[in-house]
Amino acid sequence: MDFLQAILIAIVEGLTEYLPVSSTAHMIFTSSIFGIQENDFVKLYQTAIQLGAILAVVVLYAKKFFDFTKFNFYIKLAFAVLPALVLGYLFDDYIDAVLGNPIPIAIVLILGGFVLLFIDNYFKNPTITTEEDITIAKAVKIGFWQCLAMMPGTSRSAASIIGGMQQGLSREVAAEFSFFLAVPTMLAVTTYSIVLKKYGETEIPGYELLMQGNNLTLFLVGSLIAFLVSIVAIKFFIGMIKKYGFKIWGYYRILVGVALLIYFKFIQ
Repeated sequence: MDFLQAILIAIVEGLTEYLPVSSTAHMIFTSSIFGIQENDFVKLYQTAIQLGAILAVVVLYAKKFFDFTKFNFYIKLAFAVLPALVLGYLFDDYIDAVLGNPIPIAIVLILGGFVLLFIDNYFKNPTITTEEDITIAKAVKIGFWQCLAMMPGTSRSAASIIGGMQQGLSREVAAEFSFFLAVPTMLAVTTYSIVLKKYGETEIPGYELLMQGNNLTLFLVGSLIAFLVSIVAIKFFIGMIKKYGFKIWGYYRILVGVALLIYFKFIQ
């Protein structure tokens, strides 16, 4: 992977991580078009640069994350992230196997698009309009919804937002709680991919893979770009859902999914 490819993948990550369109699918398709998806470092990179996207949420919502007087906020996030930690560890091998096949990912992208077309009409009367009103029980249920995103193409953001709306959260609150929940979730995934996960036939740890050649430089640059782009994307997304809801993202997913399905099935 060269610098231009690393930059483009980081831009894709920043643009799509917090949108309900599956950043994993977009990065896989981008790297597949470049012909580098099977590279072990690319697989690590696509996960590790989420660190930049994590920091974007922390910076934008700094008052929320660093208000230590409201300890209940941290407790809710801790309980909400538990399902993903447990199930993610158990199904890690399965997830890796699916990541290597873009066809089912494109299909899931399309199916998720049809769900988003109707989600606004299905949850019309929210009862929770502030994060403070989310109970620990509801946070845990949203955490289980988030686990649907273990199937690449689903979108962690879409799964947790739909879960939030199903629990009575307004569109804006569901989106913001999805952002908050992304921080411990992606921090855990990134830490696992760098510290514990092994890559390739030689089973080299992620941190050793980062130290090879210019990999560390690519990772740092990619994380910075993902951070900057994510800040813009988050602000854009909140404004869009307030005004238009989720239907526009449903059409986007369907169009992109069909295009990618055609590309990988008949053109590549």
